[in-house]
Amino acid sequence: MATEAAVSTPGRPAIPNHSQGDYHFVRSFVAGGVAGCCAKSTIAPLDRVKILLQAHSPHYKDLGVVATLCAVPKKEGYLGLYKGNGAMMVRIFPYGAIQFMAFDKYKKILNKQLGISGHIHRLMAGSMAGMTAVICTYPLDVIRARLAYQVKGHHRYTGIGNAFQTIYLKEGGIPGFYKGLIPTLIGMAPYAGFSFFTFGTLKSLGLAHFPELLGRPSSDNPEVMVLKTHVNLLCGGVAGAIAQTISYPLDVARRRMQLGVVLPDSDKCLTLTKTLKYVYSQYGMKKGLYRGLSLNYIRCVPSQAVAFTTYEFMKQTLHLN
Repeated sequence: MATEAAVSTPGRPAIPNHSQGDYHFVRSFVAGGVAGCCAKSTIAPLDRVKILLQAHSPHYKDLGVVATLCAVPKKEGYLGLYKGNGAMMVRIFPYGAIQFMAFDKYKKILNKQLGISGHIHRLMAGSMAGMTAVICTYPLDVIRARLAYQVKGHHRYTGIGNAFQTIYLKEGGIPGFYKGLIPTLIGMAPYAGFSFFTFGTLKSLGLAHFPELLGRPSSDNPEVMVLKTHVNLLCGGVAGAIAQTISYPLDVARRRMQLGVVLPDSDKCLTLTKTLKYVYSQYGMKKGLYRGLSLNYIRCVPSQAVAFTTYEFMKQTLHLN
């Protein structure tokens, strides 16, 4: 999930909006949060299946993506596809908001204070923004993963509050909520970086060379050009697919470390290096480190489409352009 400021119409510089005042921070926060929630709710069933596949749940052993999508409603009801989504919404609103705002802030710092500009500053700012958002919201991601891994009739936790209490009391207090943080940060750096970099580059090049074909005037500021909806979808899909391919093995390691004692082989997944070696030795590259990647490609297009479309809509609604 990533975007950048709209590009001004060639020959007509964007007119700054001085009426935003001190509320720009709040509106930017809301825009990013709403975009994240809409995107994640759209693909919640696919996220649940991805966690079950990545962690090799014994209840859905040897099943593929489609088979698992069909098996979960039969075993747990259709709401089973949304298990853990409540915790995800609590996490993703501040995550999306922090990521978008941090990206803009880091871009300004890199450009004005360090003199770094061009395409490279998108990559660096995106990486730092993604890691900042992760650190701020990671405990909620752990809770969401634990709840999503549970299968009906085999519950370790009764809800978000109980999961917090249980992990805190039985897994070493605060450190228990940060299992898998290092591989998450290592994986987030290239994922968020290449997401912002690819989308931002495609957007700026498209609006610079084909403004009439790919862009349209923003509804809240006609002086600013924004991408058309279907172009947003395409650029976001390409950005997500590239970023996901690069960082996916680290995502697999992160999930296994997050699940911790829930897994029967948790003693083999104590560090990033050990987890990667164990998964590769036991399951190989295709069925281990890249297990569930096809599902992520399926998730990529609708997730990015909703995220970018919603964020662009919210920016215009809240007069952020």
